[in-house]
Amino acid sequence: MLRVYTAVQLAGIGTEKQMNSFCTEKDVRVAVVQSGSVPFDTEACVDKAVRLMGEAGGTGAKVIVFPEAFIPGYPKGLDYGLVVGARDPAGREEFRLYLDAAIPVPGPQTQRLGEAAASCGSYVVIGVIERELGTCYCTVLFFGPDGRLLGKHRKLMPTALERIIWGFGDGSTLTVVDSPYGRIGSVICWENYMPLLRMAMYAKNTALYCAPTADDRDTWLPSMRHVALEGRCFVLTACQFIRKKDFPNTVRVSLGDSPDAILMRGGSAIISPFGEVLAGPHFDGETILTADLDLDDIGRGKFDLDVAGHYSRPDVFQLIVNETPMIPVSAKEAD
Repeated sequence: MLRVYTAVQLAGIGTEKQMNSFCTEKDVRVAVVQSGSVPFDTEACVDKAVRLMGEAGGTGAKVIVFPEAFIPGYPKGLDYGLVVGARDPAGREEFRLYLDAAIPVPGPQTQRLGEAAASCGSYVVIGVIERELGTCYCTVLFFGPDGRLLGKHRKLMPTALERIIWGFGDGSTLTVVDSPYGRIGSVICWENYMPLLRMAMYAKNTALYCAPTADDRDTWLPSMRHVALEGRCFVLTACQFIRKKDFPNTVRVSLGDSPDAILMRGGSAIISPFGEVLAGPHFDGETILTADLDLDDIGRGKFDLDVAGHYSRPDVFQLIVNETPMIPVSAKEAD
């Protein structure tokens, strides 16, 4: 369906559902998990995620965010033998291994993740590689404190070589989920550099803006601070910490000159609606960052900036969002 966000809708006050999407709690402890996958080993990744959920939940965190592609891993340093106009047999095998390690949604792995979320009584946002037919999608899953799979978001725009190994999401998974702490949404890695996508998320009244990423550069933190300021929302960004030796010998990793070479150094952080860094960034290994959020800071921030409401100019600018699922094949019954 096509959605034109008008002045009232952008302000987030047009319907009862939108009214109920505001925070009902005043504060919450949140956690971002900075940890490395066990690349290409699906069950080991799930085991690690379950353990880390328990550790994060043990801190009292009610919202827990994991990095991009945590299950079964972000293929940092792999080129799959690609050059323009040619592929090599080893690269095809590397892709087959990655496709086989990707998970169905829902499926047995999501069942285990949901049970772990229920065990710690937390909302969990986690990056996975989802398999549908013969295609991998970079996806974020949302689990509720009762263990239910509440929804997913597929990355709309894979970056650079990611476009060869991942499919493109569509507007039907611009998901936000309601919680007592406000709406929880997710924008993956360089999707955060798509201004219209950010605007669509602000229009959905996102309070806890989760940004799983593989970007560990110094420029990432100021980008996340900008998002928090622009959206007047809390930003929870999680990146992996992983070394070359963590990858199996069955794949070729081109980056790094030694097994101990760090391929992703982290940089996870938690940021307030005023751009204040509440936790992180951390670059010294695996960790779980936590922060206690004063959710009233969202309303205080909206006082002078609500880019989807009183600071918008719908008489000049309007955003149209296509949230219709893009299905390549649909069956039609015979007359």
